[in-house]
Amino acid sequence: MKILSMLSMCATSFSWKELWLGNEDWSFLLEIIFRTVIMFFTIIIGLRALGKRGIKQLSIFELVVIIGLGSAAGDPMFNKDVGIISSIIVFIVIIILYSIITFLIGRYKKFENLVEGKPICLIEDGTFAIDNFKKEDLGSDEFFSELRLKSVSQLGQIETAIAETSGEISIFFYEEKEVKYGLPIMPHSLDNPIKYIHTEGYYACTFCGYTEPKSIGNAGTCKKCTKENWVEASNKKRIT
Repeated sequence: MKILSMLSMCATSFSWKELWLGNEDWSFLLEIIFRTVIMFFTIIIGLRALGKRGIKQLSIFELVVIIGLGSAAGDPMFNKDVGIISSIIVFIVIIILYSIITFLIGRYKKFENLVEGKPICLIEDGTFAIDNFKKEDLGSDEFFSELRLKSVSQLGQIETAIAETSGEISIFFYEEKEVKYGLPIMPHSLDNPIKYIHTEGYYACTFCGYTEPKSIGNAGTCKKCTKENWVEASNKKRIT
């Protein structure tokens, strides 16, 4: 009996209208359409006012601006308590702030570095720029995946890799004849590091990518980072 009573109470309290509309009336649906149309064109006008700089690959500063515009546009589309005029005012303020900050960025280099950051060198001469790499807080798997997407199989193919302020990674490659031995970055290539060399050849430090020829015996420590784990280096050329 208790179960039946509970089911009866649930059925009584359940409302299809509240499920689909919440506390609003059906008449508010037409208003939602009207609000969405207005805010949709407001977004277009706002982005046009920002210019092409605001809609290319986003920097942190530009991402904050877009999030701000999205928040200002989203709420009045379906929230009856948020007026459209107040949202448009938010749009105008954000665009004015964006214009002022963009002007200051173009005028003062230090301000630009403060707001947008600076490009950081991650790889130089086929090895990691360890201090800079730590600043970027990139996991090795994530970073190696980025490199593989650009047809990189080992670090000896790379002269310089730079993390841009937009988050993109720019890579400058050695000419094919200049490619040298480097740390392999293919999946599972670093799974079995060694500390003792059984076969003479080139070996790369698994931590920083420093590469050198080694003879049979104890692998020793890396001259660049003092780590002790090594893998056999690769001198494969890029296939493009």
